[in-house]
Amino acid sequence: MNSLRGQIAEFGLIVAQGVSKIKELSELIASTPLSCLPDAARSCAAILLRQIDELQEEIEAIERSILACHQTSLVSQRRETIPGVGVITATAIAATVADAKVFESGRHFAAWVGLTPRQTGTGGKSISARSPRRERLSTSLLVLGATALVRYARNRPEIAAWINGLLARRPPRVAIIAVANKLARVAWAVMAGGEEYRGGAVSV
Repeated sequence: MNSLRGQIAEFGLIVAQGVSKIKELSELIASTPLSCLPDAARSCAAILLRQIDELQEEIEAIERSILACHQTSLVSQRRETIPGVGVITATAIAATVADAKVFESGRHFAAWVGLTPRQTGTGGKSISARSPRRERLSTSLLVLGATALVRYARNRPEIAAWINGLLARRPPRVAIIAVANKLARVAWAVMAGGEEYRGGAVSV
């Protein structure tokens, strides 16, 4: 998408960023006269547009599959009730955590996901351990959810005070990771307790 935008921008055709602008971009290319957009450039743009359409169809098919899994999983549906956790994140965690009770606490789960340093070692020596590769997706998704919460905290009065307090004391990136850590802990509590999110737990 960005490559195509950059190419047609060289001919003075400007379209705003975002996947939602693909249709507008396609219509602009089709309506631009040959004198402003040569055949060679138009042909290249058509190829890129076809590739974008094909990828979009594949993404939509994957999303439908994820949604179908989510709708058949009560555990995944419970996780979706947590602020900042959507269908994709809830399903991803459900696919990797069969039993939340294997973790002693939300802190242990957050460490396993990779949102707190895990300490391992013997003889009094501590060694920081990284999150397993398979858990990096859950980590990324929780961070994305935390980013959205931080951005729209003003619209969520039940968590706005806590997040704004974090932002007053810490840089935005540090605050986002702290929120992601809390989301992981709340997700564990929801999984272990077998109940939906009831509010308030994010600030605990």
